[in-house]
Amino acid sequence: MAKTVANDLSVGQMAERAGVAVSTLHFYEAEGLIESWRTPANHRRYDRRELRRVAIIRVAQGLGIPLAEIREVLGDVPRGRAVSAADWAGAAENWAEALDDRIEQLLRLRDSLGACIGCGCLSLEHCPLYNPADTLGSQGPGAQKWAQRPAKPTAS
Repeated sequence: MAKTVANDLSVGQMAERAGVAVSTLHFYEAEGLIESWRTPANHRRYDRRELRRVAIIRVAQGLGIPLAEIREVLGDVPRGRAVSAADWAGAAENWAEALDDRIEQLLRLRDSLGACIGCGCLSLEHCPLYNPADTLGSQGPGAQKWAQRPAKPTAS
């Protein structure tokens, strides 16, 4: 049974308003991140409140949050009514610690990046980013993680 919503959006309207491709909406729906319904003519329609969910997904993806984590948080956001500030605060609480950790990592990266520009090997004794304390140096010269030399065959 198709539902009737006065202010619903077609897939094209939804894509335009959300600033994404139609295929992106189809993907988000297949991943369980947003929902649509079908008209009697089998046309996909969206409740305009799904626009907020798409906005949350896009911002989270921009921050590098995996879709599985986005799905988990959106699972705590109620459907069928406008999302309140309290609804979102409760759902987003799960991300706060993870984002704080990412911010700390990015700050360390920013503060350490200048020491590695131009080195090319990332296996230097003092590389604070990729090889702290030169733990890979015992495996040989050069970029050990990147080179991954295959083992030499032994004589039989």
